[in-house]
Amino acid sequence: MPVPRQPHTSHVFPSGGRHLFPSGETSAEQSHPRGHLVYAARGVLSLHSAHGTSIVPANRVAWTPAGVTHSHHAHGDTDMRIVFVPPSVARLVPDRPAVFLASGLAREVLLALTGPRNYSPDKEGYSKGARSRLLRVLVEELREANEQPLHLPEPQDDRLRAVARQLRETPGDNSTLADLGRAVGASSRTLSRLFHGELGMTFYEWRTQLRIHHALVLLAEGHDATHTAHACGWANPSGFIAAFTDLVGTTPGRYRAGAARDLQ
Repeated sequence: MPVPRQPHTSHVFPSGGRHLFPSGETSAEQSHPRGHLVYAARGVLSLHSAHGTSIVPANRVAWTPAGVTHSHHAHGDTDMRIVFVPPSVARLVPDRPAVFLASGLAREVLLALTGPRNYSPDKEGYSKGARSRLLRVLVEELREANEQPLHLPEPQDDRLRAVARQLRETPGDNSTLADLGRAVGASSRTLSRLFHGELGMTFYEWRTQLRIHHALVLLAEGHDATHTAHACGWANPSGFIAAFTDLVGTTPGRYRAGAARDLQ
C-alpha cells in the first residue's frame, strides 16, 4: 500500500515545534538567534551548513549553534521536531554542529516539548519552569550519550572540495586517493595531509562516513542492504553491515525495518 504523502504543515512556537516535510523538500537557508536541536520523529533529515552535513535518522539528534546558517532536506516524508535552547543551557553543548545518540528518555522529552500540548488551544502548555527542567534533562541526556560520527565536516581547500564533490556525486567510486589526486592536481600525500589538517580524519574515514550518509538515505527509501552496499561502494555486503553498525549503532536490516515502521 502506498504511503500517504505528508501535508506541508507547521506548528512552530517560540520555544520550538514541528514541521512536516514532504519527501525531497529542502528548506530555505536560515539562521536563528538561539541554538537548536533537531529530531526526525519520522523519516530522515540531512542538515547542511558551511561546517558540513549532519544526517539525522530516527535514533539521532542534531545540534546547530546560534547564528549558524543552515538548511534541512527531507529524505522520505519527514516529521521534524525542533527545540530552541536558551544560552544558559546551550553552553553545555559544543559551539559547533554535532550529532548525538537519542536515548529513549531523550526521545520522549523531545516529543513532549514539541507535541500537541504546546500548540493545541484545548491543552495547557508546560510552564516556563517545567520546560526549563525538561530542557536540562534533555541536554544532560545528550551529554551522557556523547557525540556520534554522523556529522561530516565540509572541506575548505579547493582540491579537497573537488574530491568531496566527486564522491558525493558517485558514493560508490572506489578510486584511490592517488587517482583522485591526479584528477584534482594534487599528490596523495598532499591530500592526505589536508584531510588530517582540515577535517581531523583520514581520507578513508571521511569516505566511509560519506557512504554511510548515503546508505541511511537509501535504506530509508526502502532499498535492501545488498543494493545499498553495492551503491555505496562495498563489494561485499558483510563489510557494509560491519561499517554501518559501527557508525549507526544498529544493523542496516534493523534500521530499515524501523524506518518502514515509522512511515506506516
